[in-house]
Amino acid sequence: MSTTTPQHKIGSGFGAHSTADDVLAGLDLDGRLAIVTGGYSGLGLETTKALSKAGARVVVPARRAATAREALAGLERVEVDELDLGDLDSVRGFAERFLASGRTVDFMIDNAGIMACPETRVGPGWEAQFATNHLGHFALVNRLWPALAPGGARVVSVSSRAHHFSGIRWDDVQWERGYDKWEAYGQAKTANVLFAVHLDRLGRDAGVRAFALHPGGIMTPLQRHIPRAEMVERGWIDEQGTVLNPQGFKSPAQGAATQTWAATSPQLEGMGGVYLEDCDIAEPAVAGEPTGVRDWAVDRDQAARLWDLSARLTGVNAFA
Repeated sequence: MSTTTPQHKIGSGFGAHSTADDVLAGLDLDGRLAIVTGGYSGLGLETTKALSKAGARVVVPARRAATAREALAGLERVEVDELDLGDLDSVRGFAERFLASGRTVDFMIDNAGIMACPETRVGPGWEAQFATNHLGHFALVNRLWPALAPGGARVVSVSSRAHHFSGIRWDDVQWERGYDKWEAYGQAKTANVLFAVHLDRLGRDAGVRAFALHPGGIMTPLQRHIPRAEMVERGWIDEQGTVLNPQGFKSPAQGAATQTWAATSPQLEGMGGVYLEDCDIAEPAVAGEPTGVRDWAVDRDQAARLWDLSARLTGVNAFA
């Protein structure tokens, strides 16, 4: 088995219009367990529904547990627990409760996140998008390592094409100078990819493989921090709030497909450490084109550097 998966398409047979149900067709996930952060809203909800329908048990850690239980009511094999990714004590609490259950994890989908929010500080003054989207998930996966390793889990880090906006600002990771909400989001999404690159490197001897991905453009509650006027200006919606299809927006079920495929597809057996889009491995980005993965997001040296920084900031490292 090659230790490094090439960053090139494999011809999965799926594409931008495939849904989460499509990629799970014919798969029996009975007896398998998934954790889907934010699995009660937007893409997370569609992911939870599809995995549950395919027979998996799904644990949904949620910042708004009551809201999550309401959204997930009636779904089989789904349970909710409390988790605030911006609070490392909350992350530790969830991980300890899960580990105490003695269960192992087959699919870990780091789906929750915030996007383009006004400058916000959490914890010891960390920039909220980097802290919530990256550091919270970093701490969560490291704390859950005793449940991930025994089953040879797949860890799926939901990034975005927004990683094109910014690499890691090594001289000012917490955006203490000149905050820009979109570049800060881009840095956080780059961090999601680098996390998967290094976790795959560290975990593959234990059978744990990791992937990052762009789910596509989808109108979900993730846009809650973006004023309507800005979405109109960007051409996402019209003045009445109607989504403009020329932008190529996916439905939530289509948006959930790539992360569901990443977690479960037999086509990815023995692979890992790569960035996916439209239910396939993405190609390296070409200058001036919006698709593919930028070199700074899959750079192994930067991935190792970010891992070390994240371990120092969170005080957690399963591989220390």
